[in-house]
Amino acid sequence: MPTDSDLLTLAQWFSPSYPLGSFAYSHGLEMAIVTGRIDSAGSLQAWLEDVLAHGTGRNDCILIRAAHACTDLDAVAEVDGHARAFASSAERLAETRVQGGAFARTTAAIWGAALPELTHPVAVGYAAGRMSLPLELTAQMYLQAFASNLVSAAVRLVPLGQTEGQACLAALSGLVRQVVAKSRGMDLDDLAGSAFLSDVAAMRHETLEHRIFRS
Repeated sequence: MPTDSDLLTLAQWFSPSYPLGSFAYSHGLEMAIVTGRIDSAGSLQAWLEDVLAHGTGRNDCILIRAAHACTDLDAVAEVDGHARAFASSAERLAETRVQGGAFARTTAAIWGAALPELTHPVAVGYAAGRMSLPLELTAQMYLQAFASNLVSAAVRLVPLGQTEGQACLAALSGLVRQVVAKSRGMDLDDLAGSAFLSDVAAMRHETLEHRIFRS
């Protein structure tokens, strides 16, 4: 069972106040909103369900698990190489690389454990493993924070009301648990994705003339 200290550490890591710059990234959501694919709370929820279950969410859980088990830098570097290879666009790679680097620097400065520059899920998994934080809870809270950041972006862009946004996030909580549970026993060979509209939106965002977000 996670201790109170574990819970508070993970809550701090995944708080919007943890300085990762996550607010600057929409994971292609901005493009989907501009083109009209997302125009309501319902279409936002459907989009995020696909991203979590069939795209980045699923793969990030696998990467967190793999990194959590790493005991040396060579092993975690191999996991990180897979994470970079599976980034579907230049902006997606920058998104995970920049946030991962910020996470590593901040976490090392506070808890004193030297962390290399890694992609975001790999940095989280590796740090959690080194600090003996519970894997399942780490993955669940990571996915919840990921979904929360995208809901926040949609609230500003669609726009949606704050209550609509929070209702959407609450509706995703069961899926978050399912995605984490289904990733048990998976390894790097299981990395895959079929959230194609999300990937295409991320690619098209790179040429969007007027934008608010960096991805």
